[in-house]
Amino acid sequence: PGPGTATGFEGKKNDTEVFYKYNSLTVPPTIFRYDINTGKSAVFRRTSMEYNPDDYETKQIFYSSKDGTRVPMFVVCRKGTKLDGNNPTLLYGYGGFSISMLPMFSPKLIPWLEQGGVYAVANLRGGYEYGETWHEAGKKQNKQRVFDDFIAAAESLVNLKYTNKNKLAIQGHSNGGLLVGAVMNQRPDLFKVAIPMVGVMDMLRFHKFTVGAYWVPEYGSSDSASDFNNLYKYSPLHNLKAGTSYPATLITTSDHDDRVVPAHSFKYAATLQEKQSGDNPVLIRINVNSGHGASSTSKNIGEVADVYSFIFKNMGITPVFKTPGLKKSQKKSF
Repeated sequence: PGPGTATGFEGKKNDTEVFYKYNSLTVPPTIFRYDINTGKSAVFRRTSMEYNPDDYETKQIFYSSKDGTRVPMFVVCRKGTKLDGNNPTLLYGYGGFSISMLPMFSPKLIPWLEQGGVYAVANLRGGYEYGETWHEAGKKQNKQRVFDDFIAAAESLVNLKYTNKNKLAIQGHSNGGLLVGAVMNQRPDLFKVAIPMVGVMDMLRFHKFTVGAYWVPEYGSSDSASDFNNLYKYSPLHNLKAGTSYPATLITTSDHDDRVVPAHSFKYAATLQEKQSGDNPVLIRINVNSGHGASSTSKNIGEVADVYSFIFKNMGITPVFKTPGLKKSQKKSF
């Protein structure tokens, strides 16, 4: 079916068939039946959709980071999209804690693609795409490599004519929010819109709140002189500079987030609003009665709508309102 993620292989010892789940950036979870005798797979149960996944294509491309390291990235867009450098593009990244960014389905991606957008997921160092060596290459003293990888991903999308600087947005959650904050400080000219969500923005005090102490093996600690210098170099809060024109920025947090406390986003938003010298807006969106993310379906929908609206507004795009929906799964017999 194309680049995606297959999991949950199950079957009894003497069975001649195995069932597994497949999903991708554009295909929701689908159950396949694999016939051991024929060596072929067939759809056993799929989700009926009000959009056609075949309208879109996903590619895996590779680009060179600052130090020459070859980094993979998934890019999905509508088939036939012109590479004229003018497509609204949303680049997502995480890059930490041994977490691999796999091509997996999220219904909130479909409205972006329906609007003609390009979506990219960079497999940055700090993740686990190439095992522990890949993770170690992006943690503690090596954290700058993660930011270099993300910047190079953005530059690659521009160079390949998917988009241009005025049609490029970046987004990340939690450790990915830190990523967005650090990168927009280092290259504010490269992005039109930045969406740091529930991000770790104060790298000098993160370990003093709730579960932050458990992140010290990943980031280091400002209580250590050598770690302090490294953390201070990229801490999003401490590297905002007056007189800089930053991208249009929508910061999100939740008032009951006990993982990344909202103080990170509060301090970052206030400082960025003070130091922003350009005309681009800096807003903060606070989920009420929520934790490390939206606490209900309706709140999640509202957050996605606000994020896309912010991006469209600041890119000068008028969206076409067509909302796809997902129906109950339908069984298909073979």
